[in-house]
Amino acid sequence: MKAAKRLFCFGLGYSAEALIRRLTRAKSKGWTIAGTCREDKHRAQFAKRGIKAYRFDTGRPLEDAGKILAETTHLLISIPPGDEGDGAADPVLRHHLEHLLATRNTIKWIGYLSSTSVYGDAQGRPVDEDWPCRPTSTRSRRRIEAESAWLALARAPAPLPVHAFRLAGIYGPGRSELDRVRAGTAKRIDRPRHRFARIHVDDIAGVLMASIAKPRPGAVYNVCDDEPAPPAAVAEEACRLLGLAPPPLQNLDQAFATMSQMARNFWRDDRFMLNVRIKSELRAKLAYPNYRAGLKAILKAGG
Repeated sequence: MKAAKRLFCFGLGYSAEALIRRLTRAKSKGWTIAGTCREDKHRAQFAKRGIKAYRFDTGRPLEDAGKILAETTHLLISIPPGDEGDGAADPVLRHHLEHLLATRNTIKWIGYLSSTSVYGDAQGRPVDEDWPCRPTSTRSRRRIEAESAWLALARAPAPLPVHAFRLAGIYGPGRSELDRVRAGTAKRIDRPRHRFARIHVDDIAGVLMASIAKPRPGAVYNVCDDEPAPPAAVAEEACRLLGLAPPPLQNLDQAFATMSQMARNFWRDDRFMLNVRIKSELRAKLAYPNYRAGLKAILKAGG
């Protein structure tokens, strides 16, 4: 008889949904899945799919968390850090560390979804997992504080099997440059040497599956595709696929005038992300190794 497999997701969001789809395919049946969301209407939608969803947010912890988390074998955390400083910035650890420690006898894998923004500005140089983290924004500093707090649990006297996944810019069905072009919000910024990393949401799920199959507590992985590229090139490809004229080319100063502060921070950091470790260690195979393959697949599927 196979051992029970129970995934609990703090944050039943876009990336978690991609992993759930993988786990519920024919060859991966046997999983029980539960998690958290903030709105009652979403809880009802998950219930129709056999996924028990509990209410949780930064100011509202789980009710009866010990019972809810009992017998969890796999845990995914995709909730971003809150506004507080230090490691307590992570709302899950702030509210439920004691309950997580109580799962030591059953937990086999914990995945924390972090961000490549923790590296800060590398001035265009190649960045692997050994590159020092020097975040340049408050949001990114809170992210590395939360990530570090999770990874510290893998080094504790009674460790938990924590893994950190530093995700590049996520795209996929419903969240791609194709949607921005259709909505008329796509931009072409004239900065061809400034290349950004991205990752298709289904490839995030593939990397997580590979890690679940081959856990190494304390490990950190860059999760990005093989071809960091200028956003202008991505916009041009999306327009080509849709048969539309690309938006006018802007310089960065022009674009900054209408950008949010978060978007400006995004452009101020320049790094060339490397994904060697997910391949050499996890043997992960990317279904969409570059933005061209990803956008083509989204459009073909009707997205």
